Amino acid sequence: MKKFLSILCTLALIPILVFAQSSDGIQRAETSKFALTNAKIYTVTNGVIENGTIIINNGIIEAVGANINIPGDAQVIDYSGQEIYPGMIDSGTKLGLSEIGSISEANDFREFGEITPHMEALTAVNPNSVAIPVTRVNGVTTALTMPAGGTLPGTAATINLFGYTPDQMFAGSKGVVMNFPSSAQRGWRRRTPEQIEKARERAQKTINDAWDKAELYAKIKDSDEARYYPEMEALTKVINGEVLLYIEVNAAKDILSAIDWVEERGYKNVVFTGVSEGWRVADSIATAGIPVITGPVLSTPTRGSDSYDTPYKNPGIMQKAGVKVALRTNDTENARNLPYNAGFAATYGMGREEALKAITINAAEIMGVSDQIGSIEVGKKANIFVSTGDPFETSSKILDVFIDGYKIPMTSRHTELYDEFLNRTPGLNKNPVKTDG
Repeated sequence: MKKFLSILCTLALIPILVFAQSSDGIQRAETSKFALTNAKIYTVTNGVIENGTIIINNGIIEAVGANINIPGDAQVIDYSGQEIYPGMIDSGTKLGLSEIGSISEANDFREFGEITPHMEALTAVNPNSVAIPVTRVNGVTTALTMPAGGTLPGTAATINLFGYTPDQMFAGSKGVVMNFPSSAQRGWRRRTPEQIEKARERAQKTINDAWDKAELYAKIKDSDEARYYPEMEALTKVINGEVLLYIEVNAAKDILSAIDWVEERGYKNVVFTGVSEGWRVADSIATAGIPVITGPVLSTPTRGSDSYDTPYKNPGIMQKAGVKVALRTNDTENARNLPYNAGFAATYGMGREEALKAITINAAEIMGVSDQIGSIEVGKKANIFVSTGDPFETSSKILDVFIDGYKIPMTSRHTELYDEFLNRTPGLNKNPVKTDG
């Protein structure tokens, strides 16, 4: 019965998704067989196609190239002089989980407790979040939305930034988040080296105890004596290779410790996130073969003695050492600034081509969804955007965005406010206050 109701609900949504303009005048996403023609196409994985064409059918890229026969039933959109890119992927946000940072009721990215890996971010995603259209109209089509808080705060999910339910938005990848014990100073209160070390040891014991229990649970969970243990069930999925393990770690000393911990545990599907001092130990990360999600690039150095541009150089240094690097904003309201984070990384050593990969195919490969998104290739989902020029340049304008083949309305809270106040007419005071004289 539940499955039947689910099917009915899904079918009920289809007419809403299909029409670009409804009778109520609200602009909605449009689906069709599209032929995007005469554009410069940056495929990312197969070079640049000058004056190319992309055919989109049923949400999938059906053809791409310089000499493509356009089907007679396709809606042709001429993008002469424009550029087409794969949709950008922000590999670390709280999109859909946070609305107003100062109001606790508007935030759903943190649970009570230290060990809550079974708490799934996907179930808490709000598809109607104001920040989602603000982000996607800047060319970001996909994001990793992550819980925060305790030692093991929950399970992150990769989502496409279009859909009426979390399940519609799900892009096919999940990962347990773990905050690795930190040896750095935190907050305004200064701690002695002894206090820092004791706190780190306690945190390390908490982590090791949790994973020891998870490994035991993985061995006995199918036995008659075992009881269901949701926290351990979530960690077992990491042990069995079903989901990723995102380890948040930043200080150079902690990164080296995290590498040793991963090697001792023998876990293979591990990704380091944050990694703000990765440049100090880039060779060690590369030797360990652990991919990295770093950022925000637009940030300040971790140490007062570091150069101002250290965060800008960090991704490029790791990439040149042989580390697979993806970028994140680690933001919600300003996840729209992902291309400018990439632009700084490109300028400060990474280069434009590698920076573009860091927010497209590298991110998709790290999350295990590169068969679906991350580049413009036949058979992949049509997650793409059209720009007047280099998207890393603030002067470029994003003209159109396609997600899952739907042509997304280029509207957001920002555009609505701009339109409202651009040509505003001052209100007339119908009851003026009388003054003497």
